[in-house]
Amino acid sequence: MYSGAEDPWHLAERWYERRKYDLTVAALPRERYRRAFEPACSVGELTRRLAVRCDAVLACDRVPEAVSTARRRTRAYPQVDVEQMAVPGQWPEGTFDLIVLSELLYYLDDTTLRTLLERAVTSLEPGGTLATVHWNHPVPEHLTTGSGIADALADVPGLRLLADHREDDFVLQIHQRPNADGSRPATPAEQEGLT
Repeated sequence: MYSGAEDPWHLAERWYERRKYDLTVAALPRERYRRAFEPACSVGELTRRLAVRCDAVLACDRVPEAVSTARRRTRAYPQVDVEQMAVPGQWPEGTFDLIVLSELLYYLDDTTLRTLLERAVTSLEPGGTLATVHWNHPVPEHLTTGSGIADALADVPGLRLLADHREDDFVLQIHQRPNADGSRPATPAEQEGLT
């Protein structure tokens, strides 16, 4: 699809997509992140929004044309690195305090999904954030929906659900890893001393 069009899903043009990306970034519980990982970044529309909130963003996609477009669209953000990588078979080194899984997980069979989620949790620093957002309508090539992804995430050890935003069209969830001492991370209000 990418060989025939730079943005085959019109991610930069559709109000639906722009709104979903803005809601995703607005739901993140911290104002700033040190290092984010966004696999399956497609053409980089969400990546650009993450760049504003992160000191470093590693984005990747398995499709060379998507990587090329994402690199071009994020050129103004020196903190963004876009690589060609197919997760979960390929996974970056190091840890992240933010991992964003957007419109990816419903393509994975149960075994691959479990592997990817295990790698994500292992790579997520204590107190880190895992954001997931997925289309919630049945699609022939999707193995589940956004609600099905939410059910799978509910069974993943080491994550605490912070936010669960569900619409007819998509499911957006924010999970957190406990702090190193096992406590829950501070809420946005607690971070600012409001509680």
